[in-house]
Amino acid sequence: MSSSPISSSPPPASSASVLPAALDFAHVETWVFDLDNTLYPPGLDLWRQIDMNMRGYIANYLGLSLDEAFALQKGYYRKYGTSLRGLMIEHGMDPDAFLDAAHKIDLASLDPAPALGLALGDLPGRKLVYTNGSRAHAEQVLAKLGISEHFADVHDIVAAEFHPKPQEPAYRRFLDMFEVDPTRSAMFEDLARNLEVPAMLGMKTVLVVPPALTGAPAGQPSVTGEPKTREDWENEGFDAAHVDHVTDDLTGFLTALRAPAR
Repeated sequence: MSSSPISSSPPPASSASVLPAALDFAHVETWVFDLDNTLYPPGLDLWRQIDMNMRGYIANYLGLSLDEAFALQKGYYRKYGTSLRGLMIEHGMDPDAFLDAAHKIDLASLDPAPALGLALGDLPGRKLVYTNGSRAHAEQVLAKLGISEHFADVHDIVAAEFHPKPQEPAYRRFLDMFEVDPTRSAMFEDLARNLEVPAMLGMKTVLVVPPALTGAPAGQPSVTGEPKTREDWENEGFDAAHVDHVTDDLTGFLTALRAPAR
């Protein structure tokens, strides 16, 4: 595995990713990217907004306190792959209304990413977004980043018939829909568990992590007084066998793939 000095413990703030060997990706024809906390910096407040929206919606829908809703939300997320999947199975929730409410967020903190756009544009082959969120949310984020033109399509949770990553049938449906040869593709994700099936299917895998992972213990408030949005289990698996590369700088990583050999 080629990676930055990151294991199952959070990396120090000063850690820098080891750049990939371009030959490791010479065979890649299709580049698959998760959206949230992958194509934009995880330090932004976008996912926190989504998390808070989901918590409020669940509390209102089930008549729970915010703390109870938060515990239920995170429990379903870990068990089912998304909170929504658990709510649909356990409570018959309408997915469309939930997704609309979850993704009503302010994108003011999200700046255009021209360097990322250049790096994506230099990659040979097709680029796809594969998200457990909604197409509308993905399209808004891509537009704000200024990188929409580089992606051939978005595969969202609706197209997946609400079967989320990391479930194997969800990946197989995605590969079939877009006629992706997994042995000639690469997948970029911010959760190690979402790379296990892709690796098993033959995809090259890249885990995108924050420069430093910090937060209160699981279930405890952060320094802002709000529950943290990344659980301890989400910070595990950096050194797993199914993770080929780890990077805390997606733009730098992609740029290195097209750099001339020295």
